Amino acid sequence: MDLPEIPAKVGPAALTSVLDGRWAELRRSVRTEMSGTRFRDGIELDVEQHRAQVLEQLHELAKSDRPRLGFARAYGGADDIGGSVMSFEMLGFGDLSLMVKAGVQWGLFGGAVQLLGTAKHHERYLRPIMDLELPGCFAMTESGHGSDVQHLRTTASYDPATAEFVIDTPHPAARKDYIGNAARDGRMAAVFAQLVTGGERRGVHAFLVPIRHDDGSPMPGVLIEDCGRKAGLNGVDNGRLTFSQVRVPRDALLDRYGQVAEDGTYTSSIESDGRRFFTMLGTLIRGRVSVAGSAGSATKRALTIAVRYGEIRRQFNRPGDPDEVLLLDYRAHQRKLLPALATSYALHFAQEELVATLHDIQGSKDVEEERQRELESRAAGIKAVSTWHATRTIQAAREACGGAGYLAENLLPSLKADTDVFTTFEGDNTVLLQLVAKGLLTSYKDHFEDLSPLATAKFAAEQFMGVVIERTAARKLIERLVDASPGRDDEDALFDRGWQVKLFEDREEHVLDGVARRLRRAASSSDDAFSVFSVFNDAQDHVLRAGRAHVDRVVLEAFVAAIDRCADQDAKLLLDRLCDLYVLSNIEADRAWFLEHGRLTSARSKAVVSAVNELCAQLRPHARTLVDAFAIPEQFLAAPIVAGEEQRRQDAQRAHEATPE
Repeated sequence: MDLPEIPAKVGPAALTSVLDGRWAELRRSVRTEMSGTRFRDGIELDVEQHRAQVLEQLHELAKSDRPRLGFARAYGGADDIGGSVMSFEMLGFGDLSLMVKAGVQWGLFGGAVQLLGTAKHHERYLRPIMDLELPGCFAMTESGHGSDVQHLRTTASYDPATAEFVIDTPHPAARKDYIGNAARDGRMAAVFAQLVTGGERRGVHAFLVPIRHDDGSPMPGVLIEDCGRKAGLNGVDNGRLTFSQVRVPRDALLDRYGQVAEDGTYTSSIESDGRRFFTMLGTLIRGRVSVAGSAGSATKRALTIAVRYGEIRRQFNRPGDPDEVLLLDYRAHQRKLLPALATSYALHFAQEELVATLHDIQGSKDVEEERQRELESRAAGIKAVSTWHATRTIQAAREACGGAGYLAENLLPSLKADTDVFTTFEGDNTVLLQLVAKGLLTSYKDHFEDLSPLATAKFAAEQFMGVVIERTAARKLIERLVDASPGRDDEDALFDRGWQVKLFEDREEHVLDGVARRLRRAASSSDDAFSVFSVFNDAQDHVLRAGRAHVDRVVLEAFVAAIDRCADQDAKLLLDRLCDLYVLSNIEADRAWFLEHGRLTSARSKAVVSAVNELCAQLRPHARTLVDAFAIPEQFLAAPIVAGEEQRRQDAQRAHEATPE
C-alpha cells in the first residue's frame, strides 16, 4: 500500500500539544516549576542521605499548589482530581523516590482521610496533611496478606467502657509490612484492620493511629522496624508496624461507610460487608492510576536517553564508507526502541482518558455503580499493562546503550531498579487482570444456566471487564472506521485503521467467548460450579489473555481518538504512522494466536513482519522528534552519554548560525 509520505520535518511542539491534552496548561506550569527546582536524582547517595534529600524535596513540593490539587476547596484544595493525578505522573520524570513518597503522603494517606473519612476528619487533618505538618502512612499490606486485603488479620476491637478501639497485631503474619513513610518520617498511619464490635466482625475498615511522638520516638505499643535497603526507591523509608493493644478514640475510625455508636452499635448504609469493602477500595484507585502514569513517565525518560544516544553513537563502517554507522540506523536497534516508543504513545493516550474518567466520576456526587466498576477495571488493566511495558522497555533502553547504559551516572540502572516494583505494588499485575473476572463469577452465578452461548459471550463481554459502551464521539469514530474496513484478504488491509480495530475487537470477543464456554462446561460437570479454585483457577490462563486482549483494544481506541483530535496535519500523519507501528508490532507479538485461530494467513503473517520493518525505517528520521515531544525538563536527561554530545551539538549549531554565508 502506498502510504502518504510523512513530511521531512515535524515540529515536536505540535505533538506535545496533543500529548498534553485536557490538562495542557497545568502540564506546562508543572514543567516550568520542575525546571526551576533543585529536584535531583539520588544516584550517589547512601540510604540515609537519599531519604533526607527526598524529605527536603517533599517539603519544597509542599510549598507549591500541587499537593492541594486533589483536595476539596473547603480545606484549601482545588477540587482538581485529574490535575492532581497528572502532577504525580509528571514527578515520574525525576527521582521516583520523591514520586512514591509524595504519593504516600498526599495520594494514599491524604486520600484515605478525604475519601473514607467524614467532616470531623477533614476539618482536623486535611490542612496539616497538605502542608506536610502531619507526615503519614498508608498501612494496608501485611506480611501474610498483600493482594488479599479482605482477609487482613490486624484487629480493631471496640471497647464501649472507654469508647476506644484497641488496635492489635494478633500474629506475626499480621505485621504491617513495606509501609512507606513508616521507618523514619511518618507520625500517623491510616491502619486497615478488621473492625470488631459487640463480639462481631464487620470487615476491614480504616483507623487513624498515631505511631510517633513529635520527637520521633514510637508511641506506646507501636513497634517500628526499618525494611532496610531495597533494590530501588531507597529514598522512601519503608518500614514495618506492629501494634500491641494500642488504644485510639472512637473518632479514629474513618467512618464514611461504617459507623460505631458510643455503645458499640454498628451501622452502615451498605448492608453487605463484602460490598462495603469493595466500595471502600474502589474510592482509593487514584494511587493505582498514578502509578500507571508515573511508570509511563519513567519509560519516556529511558526512551529519550536511548534514542538520543542512538543518534550520536556510531559503530562499524559500511563497506567503502569511512564514517561509522549510527546505532539508530541499524534495523535491529530500531526494532528495540521504536515499537516501544509507539506503545508509550498509545499508553499515554489511554492514561489520559483514564485520568479524565477518574476526574469526572470522583468529582460527581451521583455516579452509577456500573460506571464505577468500569473505572476500576480500566484502572487495573492500564496499570498492569503500563508497568509491564515500563519493565520491558527500560531494560531494552539499557541494552540499547550498551555498557554505558549500565553506569549509574547514565540514569538507566536507577530507572530499571526503581520501576521494577511497580509491577507488584498498588496491585500485583497478575491479580489486577483477574479482579474483574472474579467479580464476574459472583454476578454470573445467577445468569449462567439460562443463557444461550451467544448471550453468555455477550454477558461476559459486558460484565467481565466492566465494559459500558456509550455512543461518544470517539465511539462513533471507531464504529465508522470498522464499518468501512476492507475484507480480511484485501492487500491494503494491514494499514487500514478499521481493519486493525476490527481485528483487535475480534480477538477480544473470541477470547471472552472461550472463557464463557469453559466456565459453562465446568458448571455443568461440578456440584460446586463457582468454586474459585475448581472453575476460575482452571481457566486462569484464559482469563489473563482475555484481560490483556481487552486492554489492547481499549489502548488502540484511545490512540485513534487522539489522532482524530490532532489539529496539525503533519503531526497527524506522523501519529497515524506511529499508531500503525503500535498495532502491527502488537499483532506480530501475538502472531501465533492469530494464525492458530485463522485470523491471519501465513502470507499475511509474514507481511506483518515486513510492515513493522518498513514502519521502523519510515519513523527512524522522526525518532528524536517523537521523544522531544515528551518535553521532559532537560535537567532530568543529564546523563553524560547524551548530555556532553547534546551540548556539542548545540554549540555546533550556534557556530553554524553565526558563520556568514
